[in-house]
Amino acid sequence: MGLKTSIFRGLSKLNKVLLPNYTKKGLDLEKANKLQLAIIGWKAWVTKHAARNPNQKLLQN
Repeated sequence: MGLKTSIFRGLSKLNKVLLPNYTKKGLDLEKANKLQLAIIGWKAWVTKHAARNPNQKLLQN
């Protein structure tokens, strides 16, 4: 695992602990304010970069 991937995986774990989960809260994207949309975008961007290498497993059984 590369250093960049490790950093993004660490950020992903921090996001999971620190930032709210709007999916579980049932947030409607049309009614979300700009801060909520920014958090959703940040989490998606970090997840995209953490999953960049297709040879690595993201889910552990």
